[in-house]
Amino acid sequence: MLKRSLLALLVIEISLSLLPLAHAQSTVLDLPRPSQHAVLTQRVGITDITINYHRPLVNGRKVWGGLVPYGQVWRAGANENTTIAFSDPVTIEGQALPKGTYGLHMIPAENEWTIIFSKNFTSWGSFTYNQTEDALRVNVKPLPADMHEALTYDFDEVKPDATVLTLRWEKVAVPVKIGVNTHDVVQASLQKQLRGLAQYTWEGWDDAANYWLAEKVNYEEGVRDSDRSIQVEERYDNLMTKANLLDAMGKKDDATTARNRALGMANAIQMHTYARQLQGQGKQAEAFQIFQQNAKKNPDQWIVHVGLARMYSGQGDFAKAAQEIKAAIAAAPEPQKQPLQALAKRLEDKQDINK
Repeated sequence: MLKRSLLALLVIEISLSLLPLAHAQSTVLDLPRPSQHAVLTQRVGITDITINYHRPLVNGRKVWGGLVPYGQVWRAGANENTTIAFSDPVTIEGQALPKGTYGLHMIPAENEWTIIFSKNFTSWGSFTYNQTEDALRVNVKPLPADMHEALTYDFDEVKPDATVLTLRWEKVAVPVKIGVNTHDVVQASLQKQLRGLAQYTWEGWDDAANYWLAEKVNYEEGVRDSDRSIQVEERYDNLMTKANLLDAMGKKDDATTARNRALGMANAIQMHTYARQLQGQGKQAEAFQIFQQNAKKNPDQWIVHVGLARMYSGQGDFAKAAQEIKAAIAAAPEPQKQPLQALAKRLEDKQDINK
């Protein structure tokens, strides 16, 4: 019992020796601490990375090789364990680390630091650190930095599948690369999400399919998701998603079949939007065909006149284009009139409104 008391006293003495004496401390009350608490979270893909730490101040002291000795395990902050939590598996400097919460410790040196992720994250500082509890150790190079009075962690170089966690204190920066296999994480997440209520909606399956389409991976899974969406409710949206996926896979005939079926279900706005997408892809002739089809299918819709105006403008017939845009202005909802009037002015000046 006496040994425990002496050890507790030693820990308190060591802790207090790192703090300015002017601050009141309490083991039972919530009082301000000189090393203030901070929590920082960064999402990479759908993976959350959260660091929870306390921020000691330089306060005129020699930090590296002084307050924080070289070659010794350090708590990477102040007070309780600095912790870092990952909601999904990650890589640290290329090495795998399972999801979970870890105690973050470091061994500083002048030219190389050891970064430690400990399975024990509930201790006070590094005083009871045990190497047998390590989940991972990596080595990184410290860098010179601008002066930081308070210890700071930042997430730098944020990408869809990676970031760099950087410790900055005094005039040293210590970067640690974190990687996330975002596609695998999303795939596992979608499998769970689409076993819930989302599986009964066409939007859930269509959103999943569009993710794979946008990321240009897993096209076959995207088609399966589109088919599930269509099974729930066949719509222009999911048929067009399937057509785009089949196009990306090089299955042009199947894509044309799905696209024609989608266009058969499309309303005037959807057809116009699709034509504009074709124009954005430089497929003017195909876009003009869709504008014409829209006019046959939905002759009384104001947006159809806009499409025809764009077609005539692209063909250099500014007189017909001006007639169509005037018809659009007459029938359009009030919020649309002003932008259409701007197009009309350009047509009066014989400017192609598609450029």
